[in-house]
Amino acid sequence: MFVICPVRSGSTLLRVLLNSHPDICAPHELHLRFVRVQFERHYAELSMKELGLEQDELEYMLWDRVMHRELVASGKRILVDKTPGNATFHERLVAGWPDARFIFLLRHPASIVASLMETRPDRELGTTVKEALTYLEGVEEARNSVPGLVVRYEDLVADPAAVTQQLCRYLSVRWDPRMLAYGQARHGTFRAGIGDWTVKIRSGRVQPGRALPDPADVPEGLRPIAEAWGYLP
Repeated sequence: MFVICPVRSGSTLLRVLLNSHPDICAPHELHLRFVRVQFERHYAELSMKELGLEQDELEYMLWDRVMHRELVASGKRILVDKTPGNATFHERLVAGWPDARFIFLLRHPASIVASLMETRPDRELGTTVKEALTYLEGVEEARNSVPGLVVRYEDLVADPAAVTQQLCRYLSVRWDPRMLAYGQARHGTFRAGIGDWTVKIRSGRVQPGRALPDPADVPEGLRPIAEAWGYLP
């Protein structure tokens, strides 16, 4: 299963809640799109083609093996990859795993930009909006292309029990209250580059979300997505 989401959308929180379920393995971000197969000699490419394997098929085999290894090590039966880069990569995910289920995690676009701005003091608003739009537009394209369950970050932090119950129904597993106590389970390292690393996620408890921005304060470039996602009238 794959989560399609923007950066700073609460995907690490979603990950640890899912990973706290006894049947669900949700590892740190895998960044599969940057794990590539390369032919260093032409005869290596020739050899693989004789086996009927193109470069993209070899990459699918590699990615599938990585995920299978993680799933087996966890002792669970469902694996979830929540890498935000999946938002610009969904076509290959669908092609490689046509039976996969998808979760679309949404958050107010202006809140995403505000959260990004807090990650580095040298950020500028204009460039940060453009960066966020790369993911936001990817999520919107994927959401309009493949079926899946839509989850809002704001709902997740307001009522994590109800949202995790919805997620469990979608994944055909029984809801487990241990999902809400994610701080009692082991989730690996929280560090930049493979997920959220801030104080909130390290607290082990679902924290309240920031107040939604005033509609008048939403940057112009974000307004179409904010409208499409129901955050603006």
